[in-house]
Formats: sequence, structure tokens, C-alpha cells
Amino acid sequence: MTDNAATASSDISASKAKSLKPLRELLHFLWPHKSRLIAASLALVFTAMAQLSLGYGIQILIDQGFANSSEDGLRQAVVFMIVVGFAMASGAFIRFYLVSWLGERVSADLRQKVFNNLLTVHPGFYEKNHSGEIMSRITTDTTLLQTLIGSSVSLAARSALTLVGALILMSLTNFKLTLIMLIGVPLTLLPVLYLGRRVRNLSNKSQASIASVGNRAGEVLQSIKIVQSFQREAMEREVFGKEVDTAFKIARKRIQQRAWLMACAIFLFLGGMVGMMWTGGQDVLAGRMSGGDLGAFVFYAVMLGSAFATLSEVWGDLQRAAGAAERLVELLHQDSDILDEGREAITCGQELEASNLRFVYPSRPNTPALHDFNLRIPSGKTLALVGPSGAGKSTIFELLQRFYDPTDGQLTYGGKSLSDYSLAQWRQKLALVPQSPILFSGDITYNIGYGSADASSEQIEAAAEAAYAKEFIERLPNGFKSEIGAQGVQLSGGQRQRIALARAILKNPEILLLDEATSALDTESEHYVQLALSELTRGRTTIVIAHRLSTIMNADAIAVVDNGSVVDVGTHNELLARCGLYQRLASMQFKEPDDKVDETQREIMPAVVVPEAV
Repeated sequence: MTDNAATASSDISASKAKSLKPLRELLHFLWPHKSRLIAASLALVFTAMAQLSLGYGIQILIDQGFANSSEDGLRQAVVFMIVVGFAMASGAFIRFYLVSWLGERVSADLRQKVFNNLLTVHPGFYEKNHSGEIMSRITTDTTLLQTLIGSSVSLAARSALTLVGALILMSLTNFKLTLIMLIGVPLTLLPVLYLGRRVRNLSNKSQASIASVGNRAGEVLQSIKIVQSFQREAMEREVFGKEVDTAFKIARKRIQQRAWLMACAIFLFLGGMVGMMWTGGQDVLAGRMSGGDLGAFVFYAVMLGSAFATLSEVWGDLQRAAGAAERLVELLHQDSDILDEGREAITCGQELEASNLRFVYPSRPNTPALHDFNLRIPSGKTLALVGPSGAGKSTIFELLQRFYDPTDGQLTYGGKSLSDYSLAQWRQKLALVPQSPILFSGDITYNIGYGSADASSEQIEAAAEAAYAKEFIERLPNGFKSEIGAQGVQLSGGQRQRIALARAILKNPEILLLDEATSALDTESEHYVQLALSELTRGRTTIVIAHRLSTIMNADAIAVVDNGSVVDVGTHNELLARCGLYQRLASMQFKEPDDKVDETQREIMPAVVVPEAV
């Protein structure tokens, strides 16, 4: 397993508890379907009783049929077994259907509830834990639990009933032989308990290694163009081969332990059974018991042995499922670091302000991303954030969207901390247009409509038109219903960006966050995006992260950020006159001395944001 996978596993803390306590969580998911559970239990009890009654049929067959050479006795035994067989088949049908239904239903409910909870967890959680590990839990682990409920638990319950019933009937048939059989029971339980624990620990490791394999494959296939461009196919084959081999070795150890568990249980039990048959045979020869009694007793002993063998195998399944349940329960109860307890009524047109802001990423506790950060953002104005990479510009966007909360200081809207408002209310006011737009698998209507849950098709088309995207959309084979592939791979960069803009336009936010939305576009795509942005930013509070100063020269204010603090705030001309860092950035970009950035040059370079002053 790779270091990354190991880190992921430790971050989500896959514990090695040896109890089956995590499986109790499944009771909460079974309870809503208690009527089916009760029906399945009754069918299971009925089937087990019918199966055990076959011993009586064997007794009739031997004592009344074979021993007396009686055709009536033979016919009676055969009819009895046919009736019992039909009863067993009917009960097995009902039991199998109901428990399989329960397994699928509980698995689906659990998967849905885990996913619902993960949607509320703060984004920082996903920075520390690999998506491959999380997806393995949602898919593979829930499948394990489905198998447990739909098969293993039913087998365990049936085997337990059979075991108890067989012991009772064996005692009634011949108590001395029953005592001989019971000698092997403690010897059988020892390897079951010891090896079962080792199976569970290996199961945890196996699931983590499978998640590592899936995570590695996902990363490579998602970046296949880079892999092929740099001709790293051979290296990736080798690395992936090592991952697969590691997963196989762990799985092999787990299988080996389960095989030993089954073998020990069966061998020890058969040893006791051989002793029983020798003693019983002596009693039959001496006339102390009939052949029918011995035949019935052997049948009960076989049932007892089968039940033990099944329980030993199911115990391994229970250990694996307990590990899976443990990992799922952790996700199910994973809390968000962002508390959603605000109840203040939110208004419109208020000022944003950062006061003595300090923030430290959890993964970098000794390196503050922001410190002594102070900034006012008037309503309806455009503010640009400029500065070198790592200065803290993107961190402001993270805090504004409440993906994190400040370590110290306050970020306020209308004089009240953002935490005073509910997350739903606050985020409804915001829309982000990132540098690399995030699109989903599906058609264009779905991706634009993501900006508003109740948008009509007319509103979606209007948003596309406002984003200068409608023209290229209508040229696609299926128009707005055209599938765009995973992450919009079937569209160009400019087309994806305009879809992202249309999504933001549809949301109609009060506060717009632009993360250098045109930096990676060609000239034509940038032109259309510029036009769309100029309309989108009109009359809104707009905050722009800019690396190219030419795109924000006409902003209402520009904040120069460096080393996590605001160095200066002013217009383009004011900063050129007094801010050394801004002068240096302008000099590097415009290829002219600081005091020679003339108006002609500014006219040549497009301005993304030209808002109407409010």
C-alpha cells in the first residue's frame, strides 16, 4: 500500500477493534423493515425445523422399512420426506427472497445516508482523505454488508437453529453419544475465535489496499493525456502492478486464514463424529439401540457438523463485515468542522469586511495562510486581489464561501460574522467562476441548471445566451441535450468556461467570485467570456483574483496581497504611484518601466470587469 493510501487510512482512522459492535448500527436500518424481518425469521425457523424432521423420516425408513422388509414402512418414509421436502423448499423460497430484499434495501439505504452526510462535510476533509478510499467504502464496503444481511446472517441464524435443534434431538435419541460429540465442540471453537480475529484485521488491510489500487488507477486514467505525453506508460504499469500485487498478497493471507479456520473446524468435528460412530456401532451390535436410532443420530450429527462448518465460515464473513461497518460508520458520523448554527436574518446590499483575519490550514498548522488581514469590500463594487502566488488570495475565497472558518479575527457581512447566518442562506448569495471550470457528466441543460434547482428551460437558455454560449450549444448534435462527458471533456476550454458562466448567471448571485476566469483561454474564447463577464458583474459585489493586471485595471479598487496580509489598496494609477510590489508586478507584465504604462497600452489590453457603479 502506498504512503498516500496509508495516510488516508490513518486520517479516517480505520480501527482494529475485535468486537462485532459496529454491526449494531445496521439495526437502525433494519428496523424500518421489521415486518419483512419478522416474516423472514419465521420462514427461517420453519425451514430449520422441517430440515431436522428428516431425521425422523430416516428412522422410519430403517426401522419400519428396511429392518422389517415392509413396503408400507418404506412408502410411509418416502411420503413423509416428500412432504418435508416441499415444506423446506417453500420456506427456503420465502426466506431467501425476504433476506435478499433486506440486504439490498439496507445496503442502498446505508449508501444513501453515508453519501448524504458526506455532502455536508467540510471540503478540508477531502483534502486529507483520498476520494478512492472514500468511494471504496461507499461501494465495496456496502456490498460486503449487503452480502452479510442477504446471505451470511441468514445462514448463521439457520445454522444456529439447526445446531441447537440437532443437539436436542441427539440428546433425546442417545445421550451418551451426544456427550462424545460435544467433546469436539470446545476444540472447534478455539480456532474459530482465534483465526476469526486475524481474518478481520486482514480484511481491513485488504479493503484499504483495494482502495489504494482504485485511487491510483483513477488518478492515472483521469490524467491519461499527461501520462502518454510524457511517455510514462511503462512506469505507471510498474507502479500499478506493485499496487495490485500488494492487494493480492494481503487478500491471499486473508483467504489462507479463512481456509485454516474452516479446515480446523471441520477436522476437529469429524474426529468427534468418528468416535461417536464407533461407539454407536458397538451399541447397535450389542442390541442397546436400533439401526434406525443410529441412522437418525448420524443424520443429526451431520446436521450439527454442517452447522458448525457454516458458522465457522460465516464468522469470517462477520469479521469482514464488521470491519466494513466500522469504516462506514466513521463516514456516517463524520462531522463537519464548519458549524451551521447561524439564525440571523440576512439582508441584501451590505458591506463585506475582514478584520484582523488570521487563518491556518489544518494540514499546515505552523504556516499561517493569512495574518493581520484587513479589507473592506463595499457593496456593488468590484475589488481585485493581486499578488504573488501563495500570497493568500485563494484562501480569501475559501473563507468567503465558508469552506473554512477563520482561526482568529472576523469576516463579516453587514457587521455580522458570516457564522451568524445559515450556510444555505449565505451560500445562496455567492457564485464562483473558477479558473478551471468544474462540470459534471450529463448534458448541457443539467450543467447550466446546476445554478438553480427550479430553473425552467427558458431560463437556462437565457443564461446560456447571456454567457455567449447559446450559439455553440445550438451547433452541437443535440443542442442543450448534448452529453459533454466526464468533467466536460467533449468541450473546449472556452466552451466549458462559458457553461460555468451561464451557471453563475442563472444563480443570479449578489456576490460574484472570479478566480482568473480568462487566464487559460484563447483570444476568441476570452473575448466572449469578457463580454459575458462585463454583463454578469454589472451592479454586483465582485471580487476578482487576478494574475494579469491588464484584466483589472478598471476595477473600483485593487488590493495588493503579500505573505497573507493586505499591503495596499487603491486604484491602478494610485498603486502604480506608491506601491512597490504593484509597480514590480506591472513592470514585469507590461514590459515597461513603472511610470510608462500609458493609456494606449491599457486600451489594447482587454478589461474583464467594467461594472456599473452603484
